Amino acid sequence: MKNKFSLFIVLLVSTILLLAGCGTSNSSDSGSSEDNTFKVGLEAGYAPFNWTQNDDSNGGVKIAGSSEYAGGYDVEIAKKVAEGLGKELVIVKTEWDGLVPALTSGKIDAIIAGMSPTAERKESIDFSDNYYTSNLVMVVKKGSKYEGATSIQDFKGAKVTAQLNTFHYSVIDQIKGVEKKTAMDNFPAMRVALESGIIDGYVSERPEGVSASAANDNYVMVEFEDGFKTSPDDTAIAVGVKKGSKSTDKINEILKGISEEERTSIMDNAIKNQPAAQ
Repeated sequence: MKNKFSLFIVLLVSTILLLAGCGTSNSSDSGSSEDNTFKVGLEAGYAPFNWTQNDDSNGGVKIAGSSEYAGGYDVEIAKKVAEGLGKELVIVKTEWDGLVPALTSGKIDAIIAGMSPTAERKESIDFSDNYYTSNLVMVVKKGSKYEGATSIQDFKGAKVTAQLNTFHYSVIDQIKGVEKKTAMDNFPAMRVALESGIIDGYVSERPEGVSASAANDNYVMVEFEDGFKTSPDDTAIAVGVKKGSKSTDKINEILKGISEEERTSIMDNAIKNQPAAQ
């Protein structure tokens, strides 16, 4: 009798655990609250594409796990993509070097961070259609001998750098006799280096150049008549997604619905609204 009772108890407990497991599985299949989020990675330090601010002014979005907010052109595009996907936008502040690993590991769902769809990046992730196209410029100190440059070759002998792991850094090699300095982690660091005279200029895209000169009277953006040779993919900017992502077509459809006029307006507002320190 005792053995039979013990067997009954074991079977009863096993049945309860099995039912509990089934219940958990069904709950998961129905989708958690996280399934309705669209986690976007950006560095929040590349104005006017993206920056960090202290409040939600001018459409700023709270940065996950932080009291700070992110604003800028990329954030506005991210809002439109998230809305089109029917998901809640979550901004995940991520260092530039960590964006692709964060995407491939599933920490974020997309990169919307002023990233160009270069051939090298396409080896590990996919990209949407372009949501912005820009030209390369050089940012220099006001009053320097490079302020009036019209050709990249005018920077012969100059100390020039660009952001780490960007095609901006590789094009410096097109300048004959340039003193190519070590690549830097972010644009605030390059601006400090420029201010202190560690470098004579840094390579950037036009919106950031406009942003830099607008934020600080000591900086000047140089546009070239004889500029850097680039491919269309280098100067284009697109949304980065996982290889084989099912959302790529839908994202392209959403981006197609944003007219060139609206994109220009969003960028103009981003330049106007950027924090002075950015």
